[in-house]
Amino acid sequence: MISSKNQAPRVIAEVGCNHKGDMNIAKEMIITAAAFCKADVIKFQKRTPKELLPTEQYNAPHPNPYNSYGKTYGAHREFLEFDIDQHHQLNSWCKEFGIMYSTSVWDMTSAKEITSVNPQMIKIPSASNMHWNMLDYLTNNYSGEIHLSTGMTSKDEIETIVEFFEKRNRNKDLVLYACTSGYPVDFNDICLLEITRLKKLYDSKVKAIGFSGHHLGIAADIAAMALGAEWIERHFTLDRTWKGTDHAASLEPDGVRKLVRNIRNVKQSLQYKKTDLLEIEQPQRKKLKWTNHL
Repeated sequence: MISSKNQAPRVIAEVGCNHKGDMNIAKEMIITAAAFCKADVIKFQKRTPKELLPTEQYNAPHPNPYNSYGKTYGAHREFLEFDIDQHHQLNSWCKEFGIMYSTSVWDMTSAKEITSVNPQMIKIPSASNMHWNMLDYLTNNYSGEIHLSTGMTSKDEIETIVEFFEKRNRNKDLVLYACTSGYPVDFNDICLLEITRLKKLYDSKVKAIGFSGHHLGIAADIAAMALGAEWIERHFTLDRTWKGTDHAASLEPDGVRKLVRNIRNVKQSLQYKKTDLLEIEQPQRKKLKWTNHL
């Protein structure tokens, strides 16, 4: 449906909760990602905090009070959530401004709600990639692509996940992302060769292999593309200094713009010469090259 091995990787600008619970900011991010950054997808998230969090954690203070949007961690998470009607509105804005809408779902209620929006793709975060009841619901009730991150997940667990999708004949709708779960991730922990490992093991079994990065800069993403990642996902914010835990590990608009530009340019360069001498070389050959025979 979406990805192709012959085209440049698709770039996902991941908003997550970087909209700060404000629909006006979310709309601005959609417009910016589409018109300025030229990203392919903008991705939000859907959580049901009371379903995800134990009562004790829900009622506890945020572990970093400076980043909190509520008196408790549960209130903080609720503040940053958009309801399902707002997600329908986000989807409408994405269609209006020419960018694909997607959302990560963390729990069963969220999966059911976002399925009703029927986006072209739904993302499963690393934290929920073994939520078997939720995955079972999606494989039976949602027909689009299911993108799944493999951060904080063992090799055996990844194998079990792929087998789960194979048993339900949905593995060809599955996109696996190499990922290290950290915010931000140091370069020695990015482990880009996990892309190569996933491709070797699963390229013929799943739809595609992607890369979800939480590092600084965009150099590693270009390398990920060269290693065969067909999707590149990066956190996106309008201002890295905003209050919140994800902003510091996110790219601002110009960073996403450069990422998209560089990936598409470098993709064009990843090819063999079509002829011994390219047309662009001919004038230089005539002007500069020694051609005396031995």
